[in-house]
Amino acid sequence: MNSSSIFPFSAKLIAELKVRLVKSSQHWLPKLCLCMISLSGVTLQAYASNPSAPSADSSATKVAESKFDMSKVPPVTPMPRPGLFIMPPTSPGYYSLWDMVTGNKREKPPVAPYAPFALLPTSAYDIDFRYLDTPGHEKDIFDPIKRMDLGNDWLLSFGGNFWYRYTHETDSRLNAAGTNNDFHMLRTRFHADLWYKDKVRLFAEGIDARAFGSELPPLVTDRNHADILNLFTDIKLANVNNGPVYVRAGRQELLYGSQRLISTLDWVNTRRTFQGVKAFWRTPGWDIDAFWMRPMVIEKGNVDNWDTNQNFYGLWASHRPKPGHLIDLYYLSLDNNRNVSPTNLSLGNIMQGNSLVHTLGGRLVGNIDSFLYELEGMYQFGQRSNLDISAFAVATGVGYRLPMPMNPQAWIRYDFASGDGKSTDGRSNTFNQLFPFGHYYMGFLDRVGRQNIHDFNAQFTMHPVPWITFISQYHRFYLANNRDYLYNAAGLATLRDITGQSGSHIGDEIDFRANFHVNRHQDVLVGYSKMFSGNFLEKQAPGISPDLFYVQYNIRF
Repeated sequence: MNSSSIFPFSAKLIAELKVRLVKSSQHWLPKLCLCMISLSGVTLQAYASNPSAPSADSSATKVAESKFDMSKVPPVTPMPRPGLFIMPPTSPGYYSLWDMVTGNKREKPPVAPYAPFALLPTSAYDIDFRYLDTPGHEKDIFDPIKRMDLGNDWLLSFGGNFWYRYTHETDSRLNAAGTNNDFHMLRTRFHADLWYKDKVRLFAEGIDARAFGSELPPLVTDRNHADILNLFTDIKLANVNNGPVYVRAGRQELLYGSQRLISTLDWVNTRRTFQGVKAFWRTPGWDIDAFWMRPMVIEKGNVDNWDTNQNFYGLWASHRPKPGHLIDLYYLSLDNNRNVSPTNLSLGNIMQGNSLVHTLGGRLVGNIDSFLYELEGMYQFGQRSNLDISAFAVATGVGYRLPMPMNPQAWIRYDFASGDGKSTDGRSNTFNQLFPFGHYYMGFLDRVGRQNIHDFNAQFTMHPVPWITFISQYHRFYLANNRDYLYNAAGLATLRDITGQSGSHIGDEIDFRANFHVNRHQDVLVGYSKMFSGNFLEKQAPGISPDLFYVQYNIRF
């Protein structure tokens, strides 16, 4: 599908206007933030020093009655439970290292805007600070820059994030030379959020992502210098069945369901973002979204632009029948007009373009007391390089929270995504993972993606104390079809035996992570991953033994 068929006016003109707008925003966005800060100071000072302000109780009552109730603004969307979700500890204890140092033993977990973990897929515009309007809430040093009241009906917030990560990799890209790769990454984010009542929202977030010191060339997702992560406006259209309906236009992150198909991809230094239009409806029982987007193309030294060769649109509905349970239903389409080279066509490497893929799926997830469960199924159809698509994927698992000290929990899971073994039957059976958080599900080494794969896996977690989270995973990987490629976490084809004689056992991976929650704003994450080669890797990449070690520090405000 060509983008010009979607809109009757010139796609070239839109692209030119967008580039000018984004480029100019690098100049006016900081000025806008400074203006908003100045405006807030002037407004607050005016309210504090106005000598003519009426002092009668009746006048104050009238002002209070005329002011819009901002306590429910913005209507944030909490991050849905992923697969392999963890039930957090709830017993009395120290919920941060700072709590332990200061002797602040709590009877229950504190109310806090951030999850107590270094990785946070949730977008900054969905972090919930509405608890600040509750009398008696726990005070914090950054409260003054949150939910600033700019007179009647206006609300302004600022926030940000910084992380540093050191990484050591061995055979990280299945390179026969066995080159070690030691490098450092820095990421800085800052955002401004302005609301008028519950009717209009302006949200802007910048990002600066840098990597240095590596022996191997940095990945595209490692670096993006001084660019825009989110820049959009929300406009309220109506209230339907006690739920607001909004339209959001501009650059924005997307996160849905289990994140197997659509995620912000917080593990990478640059995160994933899109540009387009989304309409969404929120009620206590239902969330319904419809969107048309284009993914952003990262350009390290230039202003990012959207990929004009890809159109991504869909409809996603989530239903909460009762507390602790969620149902997702969705239809997604990816129209990818990027050309596949004749060489890749001859090799059967056709997943990166020339396709129109439709995905139908559904998901059940929840817990019944200490019993945890999840089931998700996805079917794809359409056209790929003049071949009919018929592909599917299944993810299922059960878990249990043991009634023991240290909050132990265990999952046993199976993940499957179909592959293709015949290039002459007129069909393409390889599943397309779209825009996933594959890193979370298919091993932290990122050697395996949700395409042409069997993954028998297990997870065990515990909290030695409430502020330490320990997570261990085991994966046993097999190719779904011996003659199709092994695809990595980015969906790229890496290794293949067209004869199928190398077997199907890719290898076994172990992953260990320990997160130390320092305080509300700070976390330290330490991890190690190792893959033991199976017969497929031993024959296709002899001598390869990938492993990964990393340490990450993260602070949010």
